[in-house]
Amino acid sequence: MRGTKMTKTISIARLLMASALALFLTAAAQAAVPGITGPTFNLTAQPAFLNQPDGNSVYTWGYGCNGAPSGTAPAKIAVTCPSMQVPGPTLIVTEGQTVTVNLLNGLPAAAGNTSILFPGFNVTAAATATQPTTCTAATAAPTGLLTTEAANGCSVTYTFTASSPGTHAYYSGTQGDLQVEMGMYGAIVVLPSSVPAACTAGLPVTNPGNNAAAKAFWKEDDYRLAAAAYDNPKTCYDREYLFQWAEMDPKIHNAALAQVTFLSTCSAGTPGCGDPLVVPTEPYHPAYFLINGRSMPDLMDASFAPEYPNQPYNGNPHMHPGEMTLIRSIGQGRWQHPFHEHANHVRILARDGNLILAPNGSDLAGPLMFNTDTTPGEAFDGIFYFTGRGLNWDPYGHHPGDTSDPLASLTCTPDANGYNTSAPTAVNYFEWCQDHNKPLEVSPTGDVAPGGPATLPNPNIFTNGAWYGGTPYLGPDATLRGGGTQACASGSTASNQASPCTTLQPSNIQANPASERGWAYMWHSHNEREITTNNVFPGGMLMMMLVDSREFVIDESK
Repeated sequence: MRGTKMTKTISIARLLMASALALFLTAAAQAAVPGITGPTFNLTAQPAFLNQPDGNSVYTWGYGCNGAPSGTAPAKIAVTCPSMQVPGPTLIVTEGQTVTVNLLNGLPAAAGNTSILFPGFNVTAAATATQPTTCTAATAAPTGLLTTEAANGCSVTYTFTASSPGTHAYYSGTQGDLQVEMGMYGAIVVLPSSVPAACTAGLPVTNPGNNAAAKAFWKEDDYRLAAAAYDNPKTCYDREYLFQWAEMDPKIHNAALAQVTFLSTCSAGTPGCGDPLVVPTEPYHPAYFLINGRSMPDLMDASFAPEYPNQPYNGNPHMHPGEMTLIRSIGQGRWQHPFHEHANHVRILARDGNLILAPNGSDLAGPLMFNTDTTPGEAFDGIFYFTGRGLNWDPYGHHPGDTSDPLASLTCTPDANGYNTSAPTAVNYFEWCQDHNKPLEVSPTGDVAPGGPATLPNPNIFTNGAWYGGTPYLGPDATLRGGGTQACASGSTASNQASPCTTLQPSNIQANPASERGWAYMWHSHNEREITTNNVFPGGMLMMMLVDSREFVIDESK
């Protein structure tokens, strides 16, 4: 897998699961919300193949760019837009803009018409003014059951006002059981027309502006599309990611390919030649479960990696403790998927661009969810954050008595909410001060002195759900602050060793690079079948949230 471009990296991590299984990955960046900007978009629908982790390539249809887009975002990411991709290009517009989407039907002739639906918006549609020479005004844009369609080789224009901010879906409105299954779906992100002033200086929760100050101090770029998700000061966020959930039944795709191939090559008079494309979509038995068009582990490779020419978007979120991370999620397939984000619940802000407000009309009232279920055709926006609060041990492994550790003297001065937010330049910015200097518990119970010995959580407890990069500690000197790798001599303790002893870094866990440790938490479907690829675990809808302490710069641009 491809490596991330971070100032320092968490490059090897270990998944402790119900067996002795150990998986290693090199973290990949570019998991922000890359897309193309409008308000005019020229799209095409075309066929291609999607690469899968089991070595198969699945025939699909999808949307892509018909020529160079007018712009891309975020500014720091080199966004590309092929002529076919799954999901389709993420369309980024601003609230109140008049959006124009010109769609050229480049699907095989046997596939017939195609179209796009934009749920939640008042859309007008008509034949595009300029058509290929084979199309006429009478035949280019027939009226379908749900919307105006584009005949094969012809073009249709959709126009609507981006009336509400938030995350929205778009997808085919023609023979949806087949065309959406084949990959014809994408996302629209509508940015608020006015960003609340409180959001421009950084997250206004405790010591307003300090998250922005921390980024500035560590020279970390801003990859947000906006400073707020909605026209509401309580929707500020620090980082954002988009996840589109879908599944594929290869029998349907193979049947479509077989029929398209036959109908495009058969001779007149051959039985069935000239018949319309008819692909059974039931019974439905998906074997591939996708987030952003990829399955794990491909999902964690870099965005725009050349080995995935038609699957440009990855799913590999990063964050720092204390950051508010905006999750944009869309159920694009036929099934509901229980999205579980380890390490914290998610506060739902909105569904399909509709803020969930209290009766007073201003306070947010969205539920706090353990599983953020992704319903087919529905989008939600939610806020996730991680601070280490509730662990009941010091996630930074501070050793106040260890004079060999230059970071041992880091202090934790609680604000009114109990977090270390007064010094945004500190490595342990946003540490939960109540657990400062608390040692990790020894297995099975009982506190141990700083320096160990201590043991990692039981690897047979599936619910731990953590990937460890050598120790459970954050920070550049985590090995030192976790007690080093020296085993305790018989009869000795950490307090009488020249160098503290510990079992925090077993010999079978690779520490690379040696100067960094962090966390990676599984984010995945809670349907166990959906974290397989073609019934092989691990795979499918499974990715990692990487948590880095502040001094490790998250670079989404490489």
